[in-house]
Amino acid sequence: MPAKLSVNLNAVAMLRNRRDLPWPDVVGFGRIALAAGAAGLTIHPRPDERHVRFSDVPALKSLIEREFPGREYNIEGYPSEDFLRLVEIHRPDQVTLVPDDPAQATSDHGWDFAAHVARLSAVAARLKAGGMRVSLFADGDADEAQIAAAHRAGADRIELFTGPYGACHDDPAEAERWAARLGATARHAGALGLAVNAGHDLTVANLPLLCHHIPALAEVSIGHGLTAEALEYGMTETVRRFRRALGETV
Repeated sequence: MPAKLSVNLNAVAMLRNRRDLPWPDVVGFGRIALAAGAAGLTIHPRPDERHVRFSDVPALKSLIEREFPGREYNIEGYPSEDFLRLVEIHRPDQVTLVPDDPAQATSDHGWDFAAHVARLSAVAARLKAGGMRVSLFADGDADEAQIAAAHRAGADRIELFTGPYGACHDDPAEAERWAARLGATARHAGALGLAVNAGHDLTVANLPLLCHHIPALAEVSIGHGLTAEALEYGMTETVRRFRRALGETV
């Protein structure tokens, strides 16, 4: 089964926030993406609301519940108490925990699971008690010991950070090497019963190779590259292009 596409709306929200105006409409673009067959929506609300605003969180939850039941809502973030209260109020299908400093421009590394296993275990148990699936952000070349620590922390899934792979867009040989590393990490996770997601700088061009190396890939979360293509092709056609790149028949 092809990996599911979750459309990350942060880049749409960032464009909206350049002006004190309600467009582009984050909920409206979420609706277009879901109508075009996206399996879900992803957001990463940061404390300064520079991308997604806290007011977007319930609005997008309502969109899915009212118009697209069965699609998934994924909220990413650093597990501060404020973030944990936010997701406990709105109860997305999946919470993806990232080790970001609040000042970071974007996620750029995975957890050191061995160093943070106790804390992540407590957070994962709390979220799972609320009925939410827990995904933990992992380096794409994390070794077996690190993935074993993620498993001990109670993760349901890991999300592989694919930034270094995406950065190889002009170097096919290095892209192949990174895809192989990602595949090896995914196999470590799969051997422990962890499902594997992936995200960061994924494109229509580089998804097929990634899927070849991770045939059991569960989900990709894509924002920047998808939003950039939407400027050229429109959101509806762009979602279809990404779904085809994942192996779906569209």
